[in-house]
Amino acid sequence: MRIYGLLLSTLLTAIFLTGCMVGPDFHTPKSPDTTRYTEKSLPEKTVSTPGIAQGGRSQYFVEGRDIPAEWWTLFHSRALNALVQQGLDNSPNLAAAEAALRVSQETLNAQIGTSMYPQVTLQASAQRNHASTAAFSGTNKSNLFNLYNVGFPVTYTLDVFGGLRRQIEGLRAQVEYQQFQLEAAWLTMTSNIVTTAISIASLQEQIQATRELVRIQTDQLRIVKGQFNLGGVSQANVLSQEAQLAQTEASLPPLEQKLAQSTHALAVLVGTFPSNLATPRLDLDKITLPTHLPVSLPTSLVRQRPDIRASEALLASASAQIGVATANLYPVFNLTGNYGWTNTSTGTFFSPSNNVWSFGGTLLQPVFNGGALQAQKRGAIDAYQQAEAQYRQTVLQAFQNVADALRAVQHDAETLRAQRRSEMASRRSMLLTQEQFKLGGVNYVVLLTANQQYRLALISRIQAQATRYIDTAALFQALGGGWWNQNRIQNAQCACCVKCVKVAAK
Repeated sequence: MRIYGLLLSTLLTAIFLTGCMVGPDFHTPKSPDTTRYTEKSLPEKTVSTPGIAQGGRSQYFVEGRDIPAEWWTLFHSRALNALVQQGLDNSPNLAAAEAALRVSQETLNAQIGTSMYPQVTLQASAQRNHASTAAFSGTNKSNLFNLYNVGFPVTYTLDVFGGLRRQIEGLRAQVEYQQFQLEAAWLTMTSNIVTTAISIASLQEQIQATRELVRIQTDQLRIVKGQFNLGGVSQANVLSQEAQLAQTEASLPPLEQKLAQSTHALAVLVGTFPSNLATPRLDLDKITLPTHLPVSLPTSLVRQRPDIRASEALLASASAQIGVATANLYPVFNLTGNYGWTNTSTGTFFSPSNNVWSFGGTLLQPVFNGGALQAQKRGAIDAYQQAEAQYRQTVLQAFQNVADALRAVQHDAETLRAQRRSEMASRRSMLLTQEQFKLGGVNYVVLLTANQQYRLALISRIQAQATRYIDTAALFQALGGGWWNQNRIQNAQCACCVKCVKVAAK
């Protein structure tokens, strides 16, 4: 019973001695001291554009409104929803981020197992020995014998100054970092799918309008050539019309190339090969523009943006490393022990007479290392200061993203209204010219010119409408994308119950 009493007293002493941790305790940085994102207050709503069923409505800025996790469904497009879901199911980037999260979690579990618990192993050996003949002189014993050993070596490091617990704290921060890297990958992928799909819809309509413009200009060139042959116009008019047609035709291949590149990019985003994805057909006029836009409070943004939370996790990890470096300056206490049996035969191997045990401890105190440990501590402090500066920069950039997105939404509505007015004015001019042409008031060249102006205004309006959709999606992304409302994240306790961490569950 003496050995068990000694072990119990040692364990209680270890628990008492491991109560403190050197180094700083990490605290979440304070929220920025600002009440708005832009230098001037936002209007209650954006301007509206009559005549555009979905893309011309006013958008309201609603402070404090939460963002749904599946924010893209607010566009009410089945084709868009299907593309996003395909990306969520097949994206290699998401799979890699989830695997990285699992790696960090298992690394944490491994460190907890080796640092917080005694290490017990089974050690067994069997030997055939030949002893000196002189040792057996005058006896009948053989100098050949067997030696069997079975033992359970135990080692345990007393974390007196908290260095091991600081290592666990740092690894736990790495788990959180990988968690928010996963959320950032999720947000980036969904946002890119939405914006790329809308760009494809815009390019498809621009190409259609440009082809119609080429047709009109081709007819116009034919008429001008006919007039030239009859002596009605000069050759300069023909050359001018040919140059105009060539410029319009030259604008078509770049649009088609952009459409092809966007389609290829969309294929990769949804996790398939470009050859396997048919170009999706999306109609801008059938995509609903979200009218009530959430504007998170500035104090909440730092808890919503995955990049800010990831940067905060790196800051916490850097803080823990200061504690690790500080603990390395102090003594390390190791407890060792062994309990087992040894004998020259196996028949009565486990009898009490063959029982052996040992128990002891060691102390390791750095005495001279050329200032290496002090340098490591100073380096850890410098690394923390670097992480802190990077955190502040991440916060500043996040606020810039939100401010840019809010102003873009506001100005996009104004641009769309102006482009719509230009489009409608050009259309009225074209219709008036058509009536004048029927009455003989203008020639066909004037009519074709009016048609051309209308088509150019139409292309500009299509671009403005698509930009409004894209910048609306950019606002959802800048505000964090509602990842905190996802059901796919489950809470799980780590092995030592040090802290609750999040792991991805499919």
